[in-house]
Amino acid sequence: MTTMQQEARRAGTAHEALTRSRTMVEPALRAAVDRLPTRMQQVAGYHFGWWDERGNPVRADRGKALRPAMVLLAASAVGGDPAVAVPAAVAVELVHNFSLLHDDVMDGDVTRRHRPTAWTVFGSGPAILAGDALLSLAADVLAACHHPEAPDAVRTLNTTVLNLVNGQVADLAFEDRRSVDLAECERMARDKSGALLGCACALGAVFGGGRAEQVARLRSFGERIGLAFQHVDDLLGIWGDPAITGKPVFSDLRTRKKTLPVVAALTSGTPAGQRLAAVYLNDQPMSGSDLAQAAELIIFAGGRSWSQDQTDQLLASALVDLGRADLAPRAAEQLSALAHLMTHRDH
Repeated sequence: MTTMQQEARRAGTAHEALTRSRTMVEPALRAAVDRLPTRMQQVAGYHFGWWDERGNPVRADRGKALRPAMVLLAASAVGGDPAVAVPAAVAVELVHNFSLLHDDVMDGDVTRRHRPTAWTVFGSGPAILAGDALLSLAADVLAACHHPEAPDAVRTLNTTVLNLVNGQVADLAFEDRRSVDLAECERMARDKSGALLGCACALGAVFGGGRAEQVARLRSFGERIGLAFQHVDDLLGIWGDPAITGKPVFSDLRTRKKTLPVVAALTSGTPAGQRLAAVYLNDQPMSGSDLAQAAELIIFAGGRSWSQDQTDQLLASALVDLGRADLAPRAAEQLSALAHLMTHRDH
């Protein structure tokens, strides 16, 4: 089988897993959101792509829903019934979208999935409160599911949320600092992105009745893929095609974010890294030519290639964890396909 044929097969496998997951999870997700007060429902449903700002049904981009798919596949992989893990999948998706609603406000992002962000439509206050409502709902969905592991699952989810918030706090703090070292930038990314994917895989394995070693292996798999996902996200935030990503060109550079490739370039000790610091670490507005120059300097300083190499290494080590977890072959194949999709994406 050629490389192209392998990629096509993996893409088909991933698409099949995502479609099945959405079919299983979305009705429960909608039922959970229906329990929110009317105003919070309106904001949340708009954010999820279910309706427009007036509550009329639409066929908007609803995202890939990767995290709930990872929950269900992890449950299947350890020999469990994925239907039993649906509450955990809903809870993880609610937490993820809580973070997106808040991130869009904090980062000032005006588009997500090719639509105006919720805060630009409803106001920053309602968007923040809708995010808070989703977070509260996530814990309630888990607590009310009557699974024997539910109490521990709620604690696991809460710990993950604290890690996620800690990562976001660090990300915001970096914007006001001239100097950020690469190790602390990686810690931020692990907390911000790796923790929730690790939690998704671990909760799925727990709800599926997995052994302690399987739970640990799948958590490690998810955390590594989550960090790799952030590397790709950071690369797309600079070089992604706006027509595909739905975000402006050089979007992360405009706000001078200290993302992984940027920090790798700034700390590279290269002449290009020093020139990047002169452009990037000042208070003057960046013109279009400044942004293009910064992107070019990140490449010359090795930031782009470093992030790409890290993505490949993290994927490889995650797949080692997957191979050592003694999983059901079909579910393991689907998890591997999703891992490849998340690390070889264009949006």
